[in-house]
Amino acid sequence: MALSSSLNRYLLLMAQEHLEFRLPEIKSLLSLFGGQLISSQETYGKSPFWILSIPSEDIARNLMKRTVCAKSIFELWGHGRSPEELYSSLKNYPVEKMVPFLHSDSTYKIKIHTFNKTLTQEEKVKRIDALEFLPFEGKVNLKKPQHIFSVLEDYGLDPNCIPENPHNIYFGRWIADGQRELIESYSVKKRHFIGNTSMDAGLSFIMANHGKVKENDIVFDPFVGTGGLLIASAHFGAYVYGTDIDYNTVHGLGKASRKNQKWRGPDENIRANLRQYGLEKYYLDVLVSDASKPSWRKGTYFDAIITDPPYGIRESTRRTGSQKEIPKGMEKCPESHVPVSLSYHLSDMFFDLLNFAAETLVLGGRLVYWLPVYTPEYVMLNNFIFNFTFILSVYLTFFPIFNWIQGKYLCV
Repeated sequence: MALSSSLNRYLLLMAQEHLEFRLPEIKSLLSLFGGQLISSQETYGKSPFWILSIPSEDIARNLMKRTVCAKSIFELWGHGRSPEELYSSLKNYPVEKMVPFLHSDSTYKIKIHTFNKTLTQEEKVKRIDALEFLPFEGKVNLKKPQHIFSVLEDYGLDPNCIPENPHNIYFGRWIADGQRELIESYSVKKRHFIGNTSMDAGLSFIMANHGKVKENDIVFDPFVGTGGLLIASAHFGAYVYGTDIDYNTVHGLGKASRKNQKWRGPDENIRANLRQYGLEKYYLDVLVSDASKPSWRKGTYFDAIITDPPYGIRESTRRTGSQKEIPKGMEKCPESHVPVSLSYHLSDMFFDLLNFAAETLVLGGRLVYWLPVYTPEYVMLNNFIFNFTFILSVYLTFFPIFNWIQGKYLCV
């Protein structure tokens, strides 16, 4: 299919982790900002270099303000499988698109980036000198240039078999970097309040991006735990709310999860976590509540439901109930009553979660959750959830995306 002439080509430099989540994240973010993933490539595989066609540079910049799966994006000026092909491609690039960045009043520098191979400084200089045919009229400034250009060379994915020559060479103008630094700045290791199952910061941001969370959204987590998923959503400007059946976790009581600390401190709670990152204004509340018995009135309240349900390994699956038969007319318990917790079968939990999403998500809202699977049986389970989610998508217009990581699927 021919691409529209109004679309510019960009090169995404992807991070080499969570490979299965990269394409769904980019698709979700592009649709959030009014763009669409348009490319002759049907799949992007494991390569860190992706060529995209995006309507505008503004959309490219907005994409990079959110993504944690991509390192950088470049306006692609040339691409080839050899230096000669690259130079020919650059010579065919429209001069009128180059001129605004190469005029005499501008400053620039050229960087060399290689994947799966290290070049000597001499080799890097040689590659830069070979670009002298480009109409650079500005001055070189290595410290604070106005424009940065990059030569990117791809030497494949096998570190044990590095070719002499690159498989692909790209040249482009740097536009923006992604949000990879969020993984470190929001690291669970530095967080005030954590639990045994606190979600990794990088995965939390990926889930928020899959959920297309944006400013002033209301995001709900019915299995909130220590609130890691709420933090990621609040970072993007959403108001966050959660529930959990565990009284001690919600109120920050009981034994600590950190080494050499026996009990949790007086200010270890979810609200303190958001305060730590300057996000307390986005905190609505967290309640002790049973996800199997939602206490909500009928209506659509949430723009996204983002959650990591317990699946019985590091955290038990529980719901309220009693082994005894409840006498007729005694369904309501007094306020002082503490209900007994029962085991909560995994299939029942996900069935309840999907039903809850169908009843409370706004039109176009997204449900993002982890689905644990046992490998020999995952195909059957995958098909069941896919079909159920497809039925819901008629009403909610969210899409099932199954990504594998450590025995679980991330479903959107």
